[in-house]
Amino acid sequence: MINDLIEKRKKILTESEQHKNSRNELNTSASKYARERNTLNNQTREFVEEAQKNKDLRDKYNQEVIELKVKRNDLNDQANTLFEEIEAFKKEHGSPKSRGIKEIQKQIEHLEMMQQTQVFSTEKERELIEKIKQMRGQVKEQESELEQNKEMRSKVNAARELRKQASELHANVTEIAELAQKHHDTMVESYRKADKSREMADASHKSFVESQESADSEHKFFISCQKELRDYDKVISGLRKKTKKVKVSKEQKAVRKEAEHLFKNFRAGEKLTTDDILLLQRSKLI
Repeated sequence: MINDLIEKRKKILTESEQHKNSRNELNTSASKYARERNTLNNQTREFVEEAQKNKDLRDKYNQEVIELKVKRNDLNDQANTLFEEIEAFKKEHGSPKSRGIKEIQKQIEHLEMMQQTQVFSTEKERELIEKIKQMRGQVKEQESELEQNKEMRSKVNAARELRKQASELHANVTEIAELAQKHHDTMVESYRKADKSREMADASHKSFVESQESADSEHKFFISCQKELRDYDKVISGLRKKTKKVKVSKEQKAVRKEAEHLFKNFRAGEKLTTDDILLLQRSKLI
């Protein structure tokens, strides 16, 4: 019976070692996934911070664009007021031009706005630039005619200066708008990277949880096996003690029987050896 129990204990011990090894391997995997998750979460945080930084810059430059457009439009309005006065003078003096400076200038502004806000092929953009150039030439030509009149020359010069300032602001608007768009594109790309990194972090976290749960399950099996081993050890130890007691009892009975035989012979007059005397003493017969 003891041998059967010992064999069963060996099987449980083998199972215990297997569960322990599986638990340790799963815990190692869980730690690896946790490190990956933490690294990716830090990476995600960096991408989000980068995106926010570019968002703030984009908003700052967009606000500058809004403010510059207000100034540009104000300058254009002042110039338009002067051009209206100039147009009135031209009509009064029978100017042969079919289109006034104000009208041409408005078309120039419209074309400049198209150039700023729309995407054209290289060829189309060249055509647009050339058209704006020609129309500015027309404005300059008409302004030259008006300069013959002293009062109109003053108005034309003032209108030119306003247009020049408005044009410079328009160039500044275009430059800053492009800068705002650059930061917008960088922001979008950073958010895209953050989403991708977050997705990978979530996958690593899922693997971490699965590995950790499996490791916990293996640990429970290991603990259960350890309990069974302790139970087997108690039973086997008890059986061994019992077997030992039985063996000792049998030996004691045999010794007692031999001692009684020697004692009987001694009483009958036989001589005892030293060993015989010791045996009788051990058996408490003398």
